[in-house]
Amino acid sequence: MDHEKLMGVMRRLAIEAGEKIMEIYDADDFEVRSKSDDSPVTAADEAADALISAGLKKAFPDVLVVTEEQADSHSEQAAEFLIVDPLDGTKEFVNRRGDFTVNIAYVVDGTPIRGVVYAPARGRMFYTMEDGSSVEEQGDLHPDMPGHCAPVRVSHPNNAALMVVASKSHRDQATDDYINKYGVKDMKSAGSSLKFCLVATGEADLYPRLGRTMEWDTAAGHAVLKGAGGEVVRFDTHEPLTYGKAGYENPFFIAYAPGVELQSA
Repeated sequence: MDHEKLMGVMRRLAIEAGEKIMEIYDADDFEVRSKSDDSPVTAADEAADALISAGLKKAFPDVLVVTEEQADSHSEQAAEFLIVDPLDGTKEFVNRRGDFTVNIAYVVDGTPIRGVVYAPARGRMFYTMEDGSSVEEQGDLHPDMPGHCAPVRVSHPNNAALMVVASKSHRDQATDDYINKYGVKDMKSAGSSLKFCLVATGEADLYPRLGRTMEWDTAAGHAVLKGAGGEVVRFDTHEPLTYGKAGYENPFFIAYAPGVELQSA
């Protein structure tokens, strides 16, 4: 894989998809439908998916593309693949809360090694560079002209006073019980894969997820966090979270800065 080309294509497609999403987001009204699993889907999900999947397949015709909105792709598997959530946080989108993202990642042998997370309503964009390190691009986001990229790095956490981020839409008692095992200075809620990015930038130290997620929800954020020095492990065993699993469904997991002393499940 030509990683320079890959990151250029992924970045451009994320920005272009974000533009389409915001056109619909800023409209007076839009239709919300339910998929077979009762999760919501909008024209923004579908427009972003069509743009990203077509762009990836054109640029990398020999690489499998797995995307949330194309069920046929969920039964395919390969040692290397691109995985897409064109609009992660549809509930945030529908409720106009802004915490939704475009996620695109590249996975090799079970590990997401490159990724881009773009939050168009927040104006925040994170991605891995060609060498795998992670940055946040600042300023105007032009599809063909990258702006200033600031390196991001995980925190050096104080285990007596951790910053914790948790899901905005899927918080439950089990999550709270687990968080209570730590010394917590402050807690924040965020939607979509922005939670990974907050750990990547040091704005949070720990993100536990005790709920159902799919690989397209997490791969891009995982890659960004990994490139910033962070880790993502299974909740039950603390072994690395891997990708390319049958059905692309994740177990519960913990994303964290390595200085955090993980508690048992």
